[in-house]
Amino acid sequence: MSQTFHLCLATDTLAADAQTLGVTIEDLQSIQVEVIVTLAQTNQIAQTAQITRSAQQPEWQLQLDYHITLPLKSLAAQLDWPTWQPTQVGFADYLWEQTCLECFLAGGLITDRLINNSVSINDVNEIGIDGADANKTSAYIEVNASPDGRYALYEFESYRNPATLPPTPLLQPDGQTRAFINWTASHCPVSNSAGSNGAGSNGIANNDTANNGTANAEQNSLSAQIEPAIDSLTPNTSTANSYLYQRSFAVPLSQLSNAKAVINDTGIEYIHPCVILSFATTFGTRLGTTALYFAPKHASPPDFHNLQYWSIFDKQAALAR
Repeated sequence: MSQTFHLCLATDTLAADAQTLGVTIEDLQSIQVEVIVTLAQTNQIAQTAQITRSAQQPEWQLQLDYHITLPLKSLAAQLDWPTWQPTQVGFADYLWEQTCLECFLAGGLITDRLINNSVSINDVNEIGIDGADANKTSAYIEVNASPDGRYALYEFESYRNPATLPPTPLLQPDGQTRAFINWTASHCPVSNSAGSNGAGSNGIANNDTANNGTANAEQNSLSAQIEPAIDSLTPNTSTANSYLYQRSFAVPLSQLSNAKAVINDTGIEYIHPCVILSFATTFGTRLGTTALYFAPKHASPPDFHNLQYWSIFDKQAALAR
């Protein structure tokens, strides 16, 4: 089982974005972005790079599978989707300035006021999180991942705090080593029946990084061995107008135990998977980029950090069976 999110496109600049990209508003609204979230032990996730260690010490991981389907060849041609490169696997800042797969995680967002008033988790889901209270007091983690293998994990004490750029890297419990993700093979099919053209096979790599976040030679070697087919834009004959891009990675939960945000007695409570798609555009003779923002719910203007728009993490649905 998994918890599935169908992300919607932010509409604040939709008309202008459509004009810039040379498509219609309906074309942009036809872009499908799906994120499948699974809570599983290491040895339950197919083809993880930590095969030896996971066999000895199974640990829980949060698996995130991203599926992006573009409806037009012109959009596929403009999309900035970096090719998977094993040598790129490692920590990198400012990934949100390009195409970026993101996820925000938090625990303990239900305030004492809600608990004391006996508000159920279903009630909170319906009424939403009190953004003013939650943003002031709730710590959280931000996960960024580039399709080429780079990644970053950051920790915030409260809404965009600290405000320094780049943000403060999330450290493992030893207080020195940066947290990492494991690139994995997708183990979940796309929930809808939309065809694909194989435009984004999943990269696989282990990122047990050094303090500087650079993947070592052994990990890069393993990445090369299990690297998938190179991205292609050849459409499937049954759905010639669909262009599918995919990436999957897992966040080992054990390394988050030092974080103020996520892992406590009740585990992850709130989750907000997001995607930024960057497209190459032309303004006369000038080259530029247009970013489209996808999330389950949006603030206006788009703000992935606004906890008021996050979703409750359904642990029972996400548990792998």
